[in-house]
Amino acid sequence: MGKIYLDNAATTRISDEVLQEMMPFLTENFGNPSSIHSFGRVAKSTIEKARRTVAKYLNVSTSEIFFTGSGTESNNTAIKCAVRDLGVTRIISSAIEHHCVLHSVEAEARAGVQVEWVQLDHEGRVNLAHLEQLLAQPAGKTLVSLMHANNEIGTINDLNALSQLCQKYGALLHSDTVQTIGYVPFNLQETKVQFLSGSAHKFHGPKGVGFLYIQGDVHIHPFIDGGSQERNMRAGTENVAGIAGLGKALEQSVAEMEANRALVSGLKNYMIQQLTEHLPAVQFNGDISEQGGNYKVLNVSLPPHPKAELVLFNLDMAGIAASGGSACTSGSEKASHVLEGIHAAPNRKAVRFSFSKYNTRADIDAAVQVLSKMYAGQAVEG
Repeated sequence: MGKIYLDNAATTRISDEVLQEMMPFLTENFGNPSSIHSFGRVAKSTIEKARRTVAKYLNVSTSEIFFTGSGTESNNTAIKCAVRDLGVTRIISSAIEHHCVLHSVEAEARAGVQVEWVQLDHEGRVNLAHLEQLLAQPAGKTLVSLMHANNEIGTINDLNALSQLCQKYGALLHSDTVQTIGYVPFNLQETKVQFLSGSAHKFHGPKGVGFLYIQGDVHIHPFIDGGSQERNMRAGTENVAGIAGLGKALEQSVAEMEANRALVSGLKNYMIQQLTEHLPAVQFNGDISEQGGNYKVLNVSLPPHPKAELVLFNLDMAGIAASGGSACTSGSEKASHVLEGIHAAPNRKAVRFSFSKYNTRADIDAAVQVLSKMYAGQAVEG
């Protein structure tokens, strides 16, 4: 059996078309985009083409898109520059954000910024009534930083509802949309946010390149100082090949969005069905519905078992890649902060399966077979 990859929330396979788009900028078109000669002009025009692709997808101006080295850099820039440059003295966030957001917020808290944590429901969705209660309290300039879809459990927040509340109370809104860029449509003319981030390797592009949307009437200073790249907003010679790949990957993802959604959500629903049939005591974390959950993510809590801690090892030995949560915490002995944040059953081993257009039902069958064999002959408890 060949290897099976079911960890697409961690990273995705780069598509053949994206690799083809990138290759010339690793070989003959190697110019520095800041150079004025023809080599530089070719590189510069490639960057601007990708910028137009991102801007069109989000329905914003190209002047509001800035390329970065990762989603982590984008999130750090938004949070830390909002405090430094926009007078933010309070941040509202949640306990299940990606660590690049949580650690940035915690760093600002150590520097004296007031931090408040919004309540969540049992599926990990923001309690909008509590968020409004927090926003209504007298406070200084507030930044709300809440992710669109959770990277471990897939639950999606209503970005439009978050936006409306922030507008009502004059708060800035930052959303980590790394897990949903390329998978769902966005219209930032209708859903107002001040900052929004993406990362190419989550939608079949290359690693090491992302972007940050900064609303046009928001003015921050560079997070990284040096040169005048990215219209003086992000110093450092641009990753031209990576940016070309990001643009192509997003273009491809948008063109295939509906077909991919049907395929991938079908795989997820099939795995839910198969797991429920073969492991009746299985539980699922987060919102697994097609309306409220990310269709590429399925977080599974397995029934108690003497060898439950070996489940990822057993899957890997069978050539199947999955994870226990965020790839950024792989190898950590600490429990998932996301599962702790939604009070998931602590006595169960959680596994995150995440799917892409390159997966098949046969992949799902193979993974379920490994789990079924693990539990064969064992008493399964609820």
